[in-house]
Amino acid sequence: MFDTAGRGDSGSGGGVRSPNMTARTKLGLQQVATSGGIDYRLAREATLAAFRNGDLSREQLCDAQRELIRNAEFCGTPASRDCPMCEQPTLVEVTYVFGPRLPKHGRCVTSDREMHRIASRKSVSTGYVVEVCPACRWNHLTESRAIGGT
Repeated sequence: MFDTAGRGDSGSGGGVRSPNMTARTKLGLQQVATSGGIDYRLAREATLAAFRNGDLSREQLCDAQRELIRNAEFCGTPASRDCPMCEQPTLVEVTYVFGPRLPKHGRCVTSDREMHRIASRKSVSTGYVVEVCPACRWNHLTESRAIGGT
């Protein structure tokens, strides 16, 4: 669904709460989470440092798939920061949920109502927030949390 391979997104970064998340992300993911999550800011900063040092190319980082760009344009919520690659104010956050009784490719959550409906299920799902820049195709996983199971 989203391309974060090879960028150190295997859980490093700890469960730090991100102060820069949009209101929908806070309500949609943090308010319905059943446990602490993983914040990928440290992995993001390490990726950007590798780019600045010349270890990674722009083509390696700005590689969002068409479906992710489409979801960013039509379902994303504006981020409170500019894109770290092109420095345009086009950065958005897209929330996906994977779990039982959801499509195997996950669901792109578009409203708080939908997020609360998924969170009220007895089965546990996992929510992911991806920041995406439709202008330059930058994308990076920013947060994941367990949802539901109540």
